[in-house]
Amino acid sequence: MEGHVHIPYVREVLLFLLAAGFVVPALQRVVSPVIAYFIVGAVIGPFGLGLLAQRFEPLSWFVITDLEGVAVLGELGVIFLLFVIGLELSFERLWAMRRLVFGLGSAQIIVTGAVIGAVAYFWGNSVTTAIILGACLALSSTAIVTQLLISGGRLGTPAGQATFSILLMQDLAVVPILFAVSVAGAMGASNVALGFGLALGEALITIALIYAVGRLALRPLLQLVASADSREAFVAIVLLLSIGTAALTGYVGLSMALGAFLAGLLVAETEFRHQVKVDIEPFKGLMLGLFFLSVGMGIDGRAILADPVWVIAAAVGLIVLKIGINFALCTAWSLPRHRASEVAITLGQAGEFGFLVVGLSVTVGLLDAPVAQFMLVVVGLTMLATPGLDLLARRTARVLKQADEGDFDAPAIGEELEGHIIIAGFGRVGETIAGVLDKQCIRYVAIEKDPAVVMAAKKEGRPVRLGDASRLDVMRDAGLSKALTIAVTLADREATEHLTAELRRLAPTLPIFARARDARHASRLSELGASMAVPETVEGSLRLAELLLIETGASDEVANRCIDLERPLEEI
Repeated sequence: MEGHVHIPYVREVLLFLLAAGFVVPALQRVVSPVIAYFIVGAVIGPFGLGLLAQRFEPLSWFVITDLEGVAVLGELGVIFLLFVIGLELSFERLWAMRRLVFGLGSAQIIVTGAVIGAVAYFWGNSVTTAIILGACLALSSTAIVTQLLISGGRLGTPAGQATFSILLMQDLAVVPILFAVSVAGAMGASNVALGFGLALGEALITIALIYAVGRLALRPLLQLVASADSREAFVAIVLLLSIGTAALTGYVGLSMALGAFLAGLLVAETEFRHQVKVDIEPFKGLMLGLFFLSVGMGIDGRAILADPVWVIAAAVGLIVLKIGINFALCTAWSLPRHRASEVAITLGQAGEFGFLVVGLSVTVGLLDAPVAQFMLVVVGLTMLATPGLDLLARRTARVLKQADEGDFDAPAIGEELEGHIIIAGFGRVGETIAGVLDKQCIRYVAIEKDPAVVMAAKKEGRPVRLGDASRLDVMRDAGLSKALTIAVTLADREATEHLTAELRRLAPTLPIFARARDARHASRLSELGASMAVPETVEGSLRLAELLLIETGASDEVANRCIDLERPLEEI
């Protein structure tokens, strides 16, 4: 019998699956999933158990030392994350956000980078070093922040949209920053401006080519694969689109995350958007966890202990400085104080691209190794603080909002209400439907007349307004004329009938899905104009949510799978 076959990275894969399947869920009882992955990464990394494994050999079985390999795999998580975000948007919605993306986002990068660079120069760094530090530390963590927004159902809120707009511009800025560092290393610091210009032109040409080819070929390609009725083939083509487009942009020197985002935007223009999202979700979750794990593994506690005062002071100082600048800029862009504070605090950390920029700067000889190591530790610490910053941001925004506007005045989703779902009533059924829509990142606004219910929902960051949903003027203010559909979930029988009839009279073509008390009531609502009326039960509310998913473009199979995940275990 021949000797055993060596399969590379089996131990590392087993350790990761053990962490993702058992350790992280256990830690999630007391900390957020992101922090849980950070903790596990720090423990099983070369600076955790890896230091003890030199004395106790058995511990080496529980240590991952290949940081570079883990980081490369972890980057797939960022790629899938940006791809999914692209699925939630479209080029039209992106263009509608241009004021925040190109205006506020550009201002945040330029002003924050200039201030941080000036501080770095004041502390004795060269002009080149100061420019590099300012550019990379101005960026925030797209992966961590966006994941927190999605998991909290806040990506579609005004603050969430402003936050993501800035992050998107930062991802675009990585391209010229990296190119400029390469040029400066090869030609001298005086050519940084030239590097920015050349990189920007290259980025625009590449984006235009991807857009043109995608609009022409993507829909026919997906239709061809879907016609084969093979889920494996469809998943394969989805992975090819997301990773392939990311690899293409990476090959020409652009951000791989940007390529994935562009691919998502193109798929969002097709009827396969929901199917693609459901199929890629498991890959995104696991790979993103691997990315967070790699960040935790890269934090060298010895560097912190060697100079704890300066390291912690630098990390705290960077966070405070970025929060102050972000708040001032958001206020200048006419964001209310509570939203400006939420955006500013949420983006107070440095980001994963800081590792990339600092590493490249060392390679091309623009940054000294001791300075680079110090800044990498600072960047890592600020990223570890992100879940805490997110909690602080929400609490600060809540306090400022109550002080400025009262508890219930402001709308809870984007200023431009269009293509959303209106939920009339946020009781038991309405909340069940909202939970499904939150997990699918489908925009909605709910109307509820109970102040206590509204306050509780708003504390969770959910888009719920105070108002009487049975009144047409309240419906109009919620964007009825531009709504995709409406779910009437009022508990009052007569109010439900009146609202259904008035909505059908006012909007003859609007799909109306209504909650009915019983089969006879369902028949009556159908006569009054409801597109579908579902008798009241927990299963009924899930059925109503399923109909809404199908109405927004999901296939029957995808909608069924989404609803199955919401059913209590004893019903499955």
